[in-house]
Amino acid sequence: MSGAEGQGDLLARLKRKNFTAAVIGLGYVGLPLAVEYAGAGIQVIGIDVDGSKVRDIRAGKSYIGDIPSEAIRDAVAAGLLRATSDFSALAEADTVNICVPTPLRKTKDPDLSYIVNAAEQVAKYIHKDMLIVLESTTYPGTTEEVLVPMFEQKGLKVGRDIFLAFSPERVDPGNPTYTTKNIPKVVGGVTPRCSKVAAALYGGVLENVHPVSRASVAEMVKLLENTFRSVNIGLVNEIALMCDRMGIDVWEVIDAAKTKPFGFMPFYPGPGIGGHCIPLDPFYLSWKAKQFGFESRFIELAGVINGQMPHFVVGKVGDALNRSRKSINGAKILILGVAYKKNISDVREAPALDILQLLAKKGAKLSYCDPHVPVLDEHGIRMKAEKFSAAALRRADCVVLVTDHDWFDYRLVARESKVVVDTRNALKGRNGNKVIKL
Repeated sequence: MSGAEGQGDLLARLKRKNFTAAVIGLGYVGLPLAVEYAGAGIQVIGIDVDGSKVRDIRAGKSYIGDIPSEAIRDAVAAGLLRATSDFSALAEADTVNICVPTPLRKTKDPDLSYIVNAAEQVAKYIHKDMLIVLESTTYPGTTEEVLVPMFEQKGLKVGRDIFLAFSPERVDPGNPTYTTKNIPKVVGGVTPRCSKVAAALYGGVLENVHPVSRASVAEMVKLLENTFRSVNIGLVNEIALMCDRMGIDVWEVIDAAKTKPFGFMPFYPGPGIGGHCIPLDPFYLSWKAKQFGFESRFIELAGVINGQMPHFVVGKVGDALNRSRKSINGAKILILGVAYKKNISDVREAPALDILQLLAKKGAKLSYCDPHVPVLDEHGIRMKAEKFSAAALRRADCVVLVTDHDWFDYRLVARESKVVVDTRNALKGRNGNKVIKL
């Protein structure tokens, strides 16, 4: 079979949904994608080295808030979704999505070990007429520079024998409006044929596919999206620091500025940025830019400003306690919300972690409430959530509102707390005498 015939055969099977998909990495990106495949009637194999995730899926249990357990149970019962930690199952797959983490090393250099390990497993079972799509966020050039050599050393030519593309994940945990199904899917292949095949894969499952000319363009798209947010959050955080010095309410400033119907997009200050993407992705971009002799000072400065916000919050805690002639050392401080954003359980890179560590170093007696995170075990912090109640609020010398979950009763917070440091403006208009805003 020639490469063109192979492409045509795979394209035809993709359009008929007569193929087997594999998804490596069953986290916030991979599991929703696997469920969408199954929902479209496609056989999908979910692969993850975490045995607990495999067991949960086999039992029809979801561990991700946006995916109901019923969807998992239905897909498993229909024989459309099966989970395993055995990579040999890749031999059965016609398409493979790599959805593994891409953290940074302590030196802020990209850590591609998860991608490389997954690709090595794919290479063991790669076969003619297979499509591989990398979805893990990474620097421009990764797909062509890292994956192409690994696969072509097996004697298969990318664009002729096998097809390789990059498609950035755009998951927004906790967003009920935009999901894997309806978020436009950008896809760029190593070759035009690769783009065509990858677009056909997603076109049969998702609502809107946007092909671009090259894999590196698609890789850059993801970094631009999250760097855009990082820089604008950095800007508004700096404005917040400036307004604090000037005695100006930054929240009132933003509310007024956003009445302009053109040329302005509101961003809001906060205790820091969290999640897997926004705190990390700009560093992928600046690291790659340095290889071309380009120094991305603007992007890196935004990272510095955002990284200072937990320290600023701790300073505000000190100001709040000073009102009752207390110090942070020995004070009972209750943190409301430890997830990185409202209404989810994800604590990756959450600013609450930095705030807890900083307060602990100053001798504070810490507790937290978060209905989505019953146990916190991150970065050396091991705590169980306290029940949110009037009594818990009254016991605290200072309450720090870090994550503004809708579940919290903010009238109760305003009424029962001795003093509150509100980093999200959740207590807007409530009991200003004991509320200290960011």
